[in-house]
Amino acid sequence: METKYMNPYLAGFLLGLILLVAVFVTGRGLGASGVLRSVVVASVTAVAPEHAAEGEFYQRAAPKGTSPFKAWLVFEVLGVILGAFLSGVVANRLTLKTEHPPHVKSRLRLGMALLGGVLFGLGSQFARGCTSGAALSGMAVFSAGGFLTMLVIFGAAYASAYFFRKLWI
Repeated sequence: METKYMNPYLAGFLLGLILLVAVFVTGRGLGASGVLRSVVVASVTAVAPEHAAEGEFYQRAAPKGTSPFKAWLVFEVLGVILGAFLSGVVANRLTLKTEHPPHVKSRLRLGMALLGGVLFGLGSQFARGCTSGAALSGMAVFSAGGFLTMLVIFGAAYASAYFFRKLWI
């Protein structure tokens, strides 16, 4: 059975429309790495409220009397998760199996995916933004930094793909 995917040109056009709506409604572009900050702030506030009350980082992320979970990025990420789930349901691709080549075990595939996600998440915090915020939204406003970010992200991925290809092919 052949897996059906959305036409990439249509998907890119729709992503551009979503970016336009996000800028129009929120005054900001897309980006998801800031939601990690909201989760950290909420967790620290729940476990050590005195520490959170004294820290400048926590106060900037969630001023007194507001919940870090009310940040619009939290709703954006929840929408991405819900959208991915609905896409899987509609396209009949929602399964609980891990696709991998015969020579790679599921645990290794999942472990490497988790490691890649953690490294990408840490990198987004060091870079003060993820690919969506820095590259996609940056390019939408013709920022030289946005174009440079996209070139570096794809260049680094292309350069390192050779070393990890046997895990995926």
